Amino acid sequence: MSCGGIFDLEAKEKELRDLETKIEDPSFWANPQASQPVMQRRRALTDEIQSANRLHSDLQDAEALAELAAEGEAVGDDLGTALDKLQSDLEEMEFSLLLDGEFDRNNAIVSIHSGAGGTESQDWARMLLRMITRWAERRGYAVELVDRQDGEEAGIKSATITVSGDRAFGNLKAEKGVHRLVRISPFDASARRHTSFASVDVIPEVSDDIEIEINDKDLRVDTFRSSGAGGQHVNVTDSAIRITHLPTNIVVQCQNERSQHRNRDVAMKILRARLYEKALREQEEKRKVQEGQKMKIEFGSQIRSYVLQPYRMIKDHRTGVEVGDVDRVLDGDLDPFIRAFLLSSLRKTA
Repeated sequence: MSCGGIFDLEAKEKELRDLETKIEDPSFWANPQASQPVMQRRRALTDEIQSANRLHSDLQDAEALAELAAEGEAVGDDLGTALDKLQSDLEEMEFSLLLDGEFDRNNAIVSIHSGAGGTESQDWARMLLRMITRWAERRGYAVELVDRQDGEEAGIKSATITVSGDRAFGNLKAEKGVHRLVRISPFDASARRHTSFASVDVIPEVSDDIEIEINDKDLRVDTFRSSGAGGQHVNVTDSAIRITHLPTNIVVQCQNERSQHRNRDVAMKILRARLYEKALREQEEKRKVQEGQKMKIEFGSQIRSYVLQPYRMIKDHRTGVEVGDVDRVLDGDLDPFIRAFLLSSLRKTA
């Protein structure tokens, strides 16, 4: 992590100028896949430079007001407001600098699976999908549903979405793990309290520049009729794709697009990301055997508990952060948990 280092504004301005020159080249737009990461980096640099300039302006305003206050001017309220703004903008920049991992700027692929608890856990998985989608949309990220398997009675068995935008993975990696819900069951006629579990998996979308060897002979490709929303066309054609990577038994599927070709492209993109993540995880396991093992989706392995009965509280077990406004969190306000997770990760690497 480098959030404690110096923010090199001149270097970032030079990088932005170089990108602008590249974008002005007419041939730049010939390859949309290659141009997308460049445009994302351009937006990220623009935001960082604007944040740095805003912070510099805040500091100048606060210093000027402090000098006036020292001379006896009645500017106490204005100085307090300026200091609050400086603190807020400083925290925002600090937060962005926490996300300097190798893939933190990448798009994210988020998969949610229901766990122990039957219909209860499937409904909980649906709630988690909505919570993460709401968080992403509030931050201006693009969310695309790749696959969704509905439960028999309610909720979902599983769902996969892509979240596209700068630092999507860096933020959402904080949500990876098992989430536990305690509430009075809406599906229990006796109104008893139930505990449900669902898991969230988050991996970065990897660039096509990263070489992942995938042989056609190692793939089993199945087509099937889409079962989700999308109109009559989706339901009557075998446009959905399921790809099984035989050596690893990794299975990915996509049924959100009308075109079978497009569904295959999306599924292959996710497969490449999962294979790359697997390779990285195996390297990590060689160095530290106890890490990288997948937790069971059951009691005792949760990263966060959401208690709606007998009291209302959400607690992150990794950081100790507690929030009493449960409805706000379930509606997508995940920033307190994400920030605490990133800060705790920074302390562990310090």
